[in-house]
Amino acid sequence: MRVWGWVHRHRIEALCLLGAVAYLAIFIVLPYANVVVFSFWEKELYSIQPAFSLDNFARALGNDLYLSVILNSLQVAAAVTLASSLLGYLLAYYLAVHAHHWRNLLFFLLIVPLWTSFLLRAYIWKIILGRNGILNSLLMEAGLLDQPASFLLYNKFSIALALTYIFLPFVALPVYAALEKIPQRYLEASADLGAPAFATFRHVVFPLTLPGLIAGATVVFCLAFGDFITPALLGGSGDIMIANVIISQFGAAYDWPFGSALALLVVAIVLAIVGLSTRLAKLDGGRA
Repeated sequence: MRVWGWVHRHRIEALCLLGAVAYLAIFIVLPYANVVVFSFWEKELYSIQPAFSLDNFARALGNDLYLSVILNSLQVAAAVTLASSLLGYLLAYYLAVHAHHWRNLLFFLLIVPLWTSFLLRAYIWKIILGRNGILNSLLMEAGLLDQPASFLLYNKFSIALALTYIFLPFVALPVYAALEKIPQRYLEASADLGAPAFATFRHVVFPLTLPGLIAGATVVFCLAFGDFITPALLGGSGDIMIANVIISQFGAAYDWPFGSALALLVVAIVLAIVGLSTRLAKLDGGRA
């Protein structure tokens, strides 16, 4: 009766809560529950049999090939996160502090790539870095190369470069928002106390923007770790990432149980990274 009474008094809140619960149930809980169930099933020839077996997890964790693919994915995701964090922070700082009347235009140029297709943003780097691409043509015209360089494409460098370009706004935007929220009187107080610009940045600006940087870096790492389009377009045969293996298991291999087990391992790694970043953010908040 108390529940119905609360619903009657808070109809709008109850409707919003119902929508949120329905969304979580349909798009989060149900798909992941299916993945969990499938991860314990077995594949027999061309059929999938219900079972309760840990063989899929043992196969994933006991095979050096899959462990090397996971390690390769972690390396690419870490490189993309590091590059995006550094460049995104510098870009956000320039926009917030030094851009002045160019701020709106530069901010628009930062977010406009997000309006285009992810596939298109990844494919454009194939045109830029290819043997007959824009970069090789410019280097040859400048006399820096005698023939087109082949090392620019189909390797970890091309994957990391494209993913950094694609995910950089996910760091720059939260850092820019954090910079905009810093009260001007904090900076003025630091200057009045005689602190040089770098000391003000180190002890005032950076700690206040660190939560935004951690949040953006976490999002970038999770997206880069689970991406499969960019490695498929720009990666070589030895640069397969874990998402590509999972796709193949649900496609040509028709091994949904093993693919589900790999997907759960990816989810576990992502949750560990999210937990670590949350812990870091709380520690930073405690010091503040």
